[in-house]
Order: sequence, then C-alpha cells, then structure tokens
Amino acid sequence: MSVAELDEAKQEAFAGRMVQTINDACLGLMAGLGHETGLFDVMAGLEPATSAEIARAAGLNERYVREWLGAMVTGEVVDYEPVRGTYALPPEHAAALSRSAGPNNLARIMQDLSMLAEVEQQVLEAFRTGAGVPYSAYPRFQAIQAEESGEVYDLALVDGIVPLVPGLADRLRAGIDVVDIGCGQGHAINVLARAFPASRLLGLDRSEEGVAAARAEAAGWGLTNADFQVGDSAELTGAYDLITAFDVIHDLARPAETLAAVAGALREDGVFLMADISASSRLEENIGHPLCPALYVFSTFYCMSVSLSEGGAGLGTAWGEQTALRMLAEAGFGNVEVQRVEGDIINVYYLARR
Repeated sequence: MSVAELDEAKQEAFAGRMVQTINDACLGLMAGLGHETGLFDVMAGLEPATSAEIARAAGLNERYVREWLGAMVTGEVVDYEPVRGTYALPPEHAAALSRSAGPNNLARIMQDLSMLAEVEQQVLEAFRTGAGVPYSAYPRFQAIQAEESGEVYDLALVDGIVPLVPGLADRLRAGIDVVDIGCGQGHAINVLARAFPASRLLGLDRSEEGVAAARAEAAGWGLTNADFQVGDSAELTGAYDLITAFDVIHDLARPAETLAAVAGALREDGVFLMADISASSRLEENIGHPLCPALYVFSTFYCMSVSLSEGGAGLGTAWGEQTALRMLAEAGFGNVEVQRVEGDIINVYYLARR
C-alpha cells in the first residue's frame, strides 16, 4: 500500500490510541505500586494532603511519593490543588483502588503487571524456541494469587459459589470428603473447613511453599479438618464427594490426565466444581470481552508458557468454554452445567458429574 492510499484520519486516530496505551500501561505499573505500598489505602482515609503528609502517613520516602503522585494526577486518578499543593483520592476512585473495596479492588490486579514484566526477556526467547518459561521464574506468583483470590473466597465461596450446586451446603454440613486441586496457599480449603467443621478437606498443590503457607493458616485458625499435601493433580487418588479446581486447569501441563483422574476419584454421587476462564475458545467470540486483551497477555506471559515449559498442552486461552466442555466429556463427565456468578466477569463455573 502506498502512502497516498492511507486513510490519514484513521492512521492518526490509531496512533493516538497507541499513545494512550503507552500511558495506560505505565499508569498500570504505578497503580500496582500504589497497592503494594499502601498509598491508595492511606489516601482513601485522608483529607486533601501534601506529598509530605501522605508520605509520612504511609511511612514512605517523600520524593518517591511525589513522583508517584505526578503520575496519578496526570493520569486522572488523583485530584490536585496547586495553590495549596494538596492531593486527594476521590471516594469514587478509592472504591476501585483500595483494599476496603474488597474483590472490586482493581489495583490488586495491576500488581501482576510488574510480575509479568520480570519475565519479558524469557518470554521473548520462548517465542523463538517454543520452550516456555518455568514456574520457578515467578517467585511472587503464589503470594499475589493468594491475595487476589483470598477476598473472593472470604466474601463469596460459602454463600455464593457453594450454593451453585443444589444441596451441596447441606452435604458439607453433614460431613463429606473434599479435595481442592491446585490449591495454592490453601485459603479456599481453610474457608470451607472453618464453615463446615464436619467435613474432611484436603488441598493438593505442587508448590511446597504454597502448601506450607496453607498449613500455617490452618494451624493459626485452629482447624483440625483441613490437610494439605504436595502432589501432582494428574495423579490424584482416593475417593471424594466434592472435588474443586479454582482457575487452575488451563494452567496445567496435563489437563486431560487431571480431568480423567478427577473423574476417577469422584464417588458415585460426587460433583466436580471447576472455576475457570470466562471466555470463548474461538478468537472471534472474544472480541469485545472487557478483559480479553489482558487474558491473552496473561496466557502468553504465564499460563501457556509455564505449561509448555513442562512439555505440556499449553492451553492458555485456547481453553475456553467450548474446549472445557469437550475435555470434561472426554474425561467421563456425562452431566455438566455451566453457571455464572453475578459481577464475576473473569470466571465461569462448571458443575460436572460422571
């Protein structure tokens, strides 16, 4: 195409969008810092204050806080009054950026950006070799994921997610055997164990660090019905009434083997409760999804890459609702319901029975 054939207005509009993308990406990194440093939480509780007052309240260096505030003001996150030199976080913004927002805190997700950026050169090499990036390259992954999912479990697991399965709450109260595969730091198991003391719950994860954190939390809560083991979900054994997998199957090196193991470990009247990506396996159906560009980035920088590094399937965003239903059927699940929780744009819930 020659220069004369270009639609200059379209070209200019697209260039403007890319400039905005650069600004937003940088702002996202700064917002992640705002979460990790506690600056958003501090500002949510302050009247308009100077950079020195904000830094003092947060226990941080004023010069760095002032530069951070510059990004927040020019990014239209924080209001600035130049005569008094004061900064304020509007309550409407705090409702999406502070820890008091609970699961609605988007700044918590933005800290993922810096974690992914740490492996950018390894991902670049994987583009050339196809070898993937090892799980060990993400030392912060367990802690960040635990923080992101923790408040969701606290708020919705018992009262919002468990009731998706008719009669499950009553069975848990009476006492059943439960295993959560890919449990991470085990908060979901501990929440369920505390809510349903008659049930016996096991968390399984390949991370020794995650299992240690899960055991520590269980001990701190005085739980006697929660146990945790290091292990491979594809080699799951035993017999369970409920098996759960929260946002984990698409990450696995051996997802088909894991689903088959799950089906084999379910008792006759057991149920597999699986939460995973709320997206389509077909690219064209993901256009317009509010978070789909982010899902493809997370897949490239973590989900797909880690699986491929282990010689695995590398599903990533190829794992959508169509693929999930097909693989569940192939694993032996003859009865699968798909449910959604209001306000959750990230996950879809599968209720699968043999």
